[in-house]
Amino acid sequence: MAKILNMIIAWLQSLGPLAYGGLFLIIFVETGVVVMPFLPGDSLLFTVGALAAGEQPAFVLGILYPLLMAAALLGDNCNYFLGKKFGRSLFNNPNSKLFKKENLYKTEAFFAKYGPKAIILARFVPIVRTFMPFVAGMGAMTYGRFLLFSVTGAVFWVGLCVTAGYFFGNIPFVKKNFELVLIGIILVSVLPMFFEFLQHRKQAALAKTEERR
Repeated sequence: MAKILNMIIAWLQSLGPLAYGGLFLIIFVETGVVVMPFLPGDSLLFTVGALAAGEQPAFVLGILYPLLMAAALLGDNCNYFLGKKFGRSLFNNPNSKLFKKENLYKTEAFFAKYGPKAIILARFVPIVRTFMPFVAGMGAMTYGRFLLFSVTGAVFWVGLCVTAGYFFGNIPFVKKNFELVLIGIILVSVLPMFFEFLQHRKQAALAKTEERR
């Protein structure tokens, strides 16, 4: 993931003024196209926040905030309607490597555990962030309610990650170990998913034990 992020940053820097459009596209695709869950999200927002700080900022915060919030919101909504129209048929294909039933079950379990606020919390969890609006569109939530939590999630996600990058990304220690910090951000962001996986395995093991009895 860190390697993909470095490639994206290099590409954005080569675009000059068009870098804002590139950023919009990446955030939109990462949140709005269910087949692209591998693109960086939190780490990219942190990085562009850091690049907006300093004496010669590469980005302007006043442009980043509304632009990326709009990209995240539009992406979420696109994903919701994709799920509404194609969701069940895509997950019914047993040979699909991306639309695995286990990804659907994990996302539905996340939604069942946290309720509507899962739309907000999922913003900070890779893969779940991409699948959550898709699953919501499959019938887990009405659009009016989804839109409310989607707007809130977009504001919090972009606001927190970009602001964190702006204030902490240029601390000497962070600058010196920037790649390690990004790896740390990625690891922290996947921890909820890891704990959910462990809990799922524990519950499955308990269920098997009960069946044997």
